[in-house]
Amino acid sequence: MSREFVLTLSCQDAKGIVHAVSGLLYQAGCNIIDSQQFGDVLGEDATGLFFMRVHFDAPEHLADAPTLERLFGHVRQQFAMRLQVHGLQRRPRLMLMVSRYGHCLNDLLFRWKSGQLAVDIPAIVSNHPDFADLAASYGIAFHHLPLATGSGAAAKREQEQQVEALFARHQIDLVVLARYMQILSPEFCDFLQGRAINIHHSFLPSFKGAKPYFQAHDRGVKLIGATAHYVTPDLDEGPIIEQDVERVDHTLSPEDYTAVGRDVECVVLARAVRWHVEHRVLLNGRKTVVFR
Repeated sequence: MSREFVLTLSCQDAKGIVHAVSGLLYQAGCNIIDSQQFGDVLGEDATGLFFMRVHFDAPEHLADAPTLERLFGHVRQQFAMRLQVHGLQRRPRLMLMVSRYGHCLNDLLFRWKSGQLAVDIPAIVSNHPDFADLAASYGIAFHHLPLATGSGAAAKREQEQQVEALFARHQIDLVVLARYMQILSPEFCDFLQGRAINIHHSFLPSFKGAKPYFQAHDRGVKLIGATAHYVTPDLDEGPIIEQDVERVDHTLSPEDYTAVGRDVECVVLARAVRWHVEHRVLLNGRKTVVFR
């Protein structure tokens, strides 16, 4: 994969974008393996933006992401594009953050170890010590950064700055909040903009607080869902990457609801992480475009 790349771009929709991009790749001796595009031009809330993802291989003398980005300098300027070229020879580096519910953490680690998730995971961070042994079993550094109950904003910000230092030290590309049960400060959200994914149940705003699945059972909910989204200062309202649901009924206990919900959370988070690291997710204002 040393010569394979993914190009992603967004710009105002206009005629000739696909021709300009594919033509330039052809002239440079590149081979397009896969190409997807979408224009958000229909409906009252359309943004008018055009999105494109191209998977291609490059000749030896161009097989470098900065070189390829420079190749697109004129086209980028012509269409005022936001354009990036990602080399597939480099595996994205993830930091996983968790509190006391380990189902999503365990699922991601298994997918990584079994080769289903092509990433490196140099660090796991938690405000509790519970999963130190799990991290050790996978040979991953575990960083326990505690937060006392009722910690003030200053203490929380100090702990977040320790996470930011780990982010820089390990050259992290993406932070995954694998049921990390802390509200992040606006400063931390800004630091992680576009580089952090969160998972939560999809009952919000109906069932807030402790034991949401027990609350759902008490109300006779028939659908249990989960949402994976990018982290923003607006709590649980960042651009959505993936969602899914499972049906439940009156025969199930509150514990059954919880088990179903955790399974859905694992699957939805894993999909969102995989699509992000494969450069399939592009931001479209408050929404996302996902090229599956």
